[in-house]
Amino acid sequence: MPQYAILIHSPAPADPMDLTPDYVALLERYPAQVEELGGRIVTGFALQPSTTATSIRGDVVTDGPFVEAKEVVAGFFVLEAPDLDVALRIAKLNPATLDGGVEVRPLFVPPAE
Repeated sequence: MPQYAILIHSPAPADPMDLTPDYVALLERYPAQVEELGGRIVTGFALQPSTTATSIRGDVVTDGPFVEAKEVVAGFFVLEAPDLDVALRIAKLNPATLDGGVEVRPLFVPPAE
């Protein structure tokens, strides 16, 4: 089954310890919603706040995220879904769309030799 990266964007600094009880309740329901639509979460991770990021460009190392933005990548998960349409339906249900957003990207599969 095809796999998709779901990148979660949240308002900076995106501290996972600041999630409201209502948001957590939505997150707890999300895996069941994914399965109802025919998908499966393979793995997922929340990231530490963007204030803990270190960026590297060439030989320059700086504190902070790669670019300054109002929204930052707060986490990601890998989703298996029958096709992109189902992956998008699943992504639209993610609670992060309420105050940030999500990005859906198919995982690269090298061509057969």
